[in-house]
Amino acid sequence: MPYITNCHGKCKMKRIINYMALMLMIVILLPFVIVRGCSREEKEETIPQPDRDGIIIKVLLHQEDKIVSMDLEEFIKGVLAAEMPVEFELEALKAQAVAARTYVYGRVIKLYGPRDDSHKGADICTNPAHCLAWKSKANAVKSWSIFTAGRNWDKISRAVVETEGIILTYENKVINALFHSNSGGRTENNEDVWEGASVPYLRSVESIGEEYSPAYRDVVTLTTDEFTEILKSKYPEFELENGDIMSNITVLEYTEGGRVKNIQIGNITMKGTEFRALFGLKSANFSIEMSDDGMLAIRTTGYGHGVGMSQWGANYLAKIGWNYNEILMHYYTGIEFENLSLIREE
Repeated sequence: MPYITNCHGKCKMKRIINYMALMLMIVILLPFVIVRGCSREEKEETIPQPDRDGIIIKVLLHQEDKIVSMDLEEFIKGVLAAEMPVEFELEALKAQAVAARTYVYGRVIKLYGPRDDSHKGADICTNPAHCLAWKSKANAVKSWSIFTAGRNWDKISRAVVETEGIILTYENKVINALFHSNSGGRTENNEDVWEGASVPYLRSVESIGEEYSPAYRDVVTLTTDEFTEILKSKYPEFELENGDIMSNITVLEYTEGGRVKNIQIGNITMKGTEFRALFGLKSANFSIEMSDDGMLAIRTTGYGHGVGMSQWGANYLAKIGWNYNEILMHYYTGIEFENLSLIREE
């Protein structure tokens, strides 16, 4: 009898321990299973996988100096990863996807692009100073934390998939969909930045909300000697009428977008875009002043050439409720939307 009584106590204690272990597993594991299940379902809904015959393009990888063949839509994902902060609103990323796809396709069909052989037979290159910045998926993921990498790539993929094949046209012609970081409050007419005829869809428009960009304002400081030496390196004949530099600087004309169109310094007259390039400025929207310590301060507003879509402006418009169609129609005057699948069938 003592043996039986002792077994009964041990069995009861064992059942209690087993019950507690089961409850602990339910409390810990059940929410995890539910969350995993919900997350998987949401991902499938928001990141649909396209079923299509892709357009294959030839890409000159700038750093590797080699040409690779790549699906157009996959290339656009890499452009988004490199050209626009992934933290931007989804509608801004969609606008960027459409602009980038249009930019690339215009070069695939040889409507735009270099007159020389700088692409070495490729359709597009990944040199941002020449064409578009681009990152491989592997490099993009490495640039993000392990906690956000998957979510970030899914967001970029969604922006591309949900605009798949969409490009911009003007009077049935693929446009040259130029874009830049931020315009400083108003974009530029194309002819005020580059020589050539005015393009009807690249008109100066207001661009609000850009002041949230960390590169909205910038300043370059130089000594007066550095300033004159840089000018003489480009213009050996440069001279000042007297020793006072500030009295020798006159802005002759401004563009509609508020940038310096032409400027005279001493006996030299140059375009604002030339001055920007010469002094490595973020924008041709600049002013020059003498600081109290005798240094010249060149203050800029905006970042980039200012023609076409402003990325920071697009993000602000998305924040206040604009969709990607509205954003693109604002920055590219009079454009229409076409789908590559329909164009290729014609």
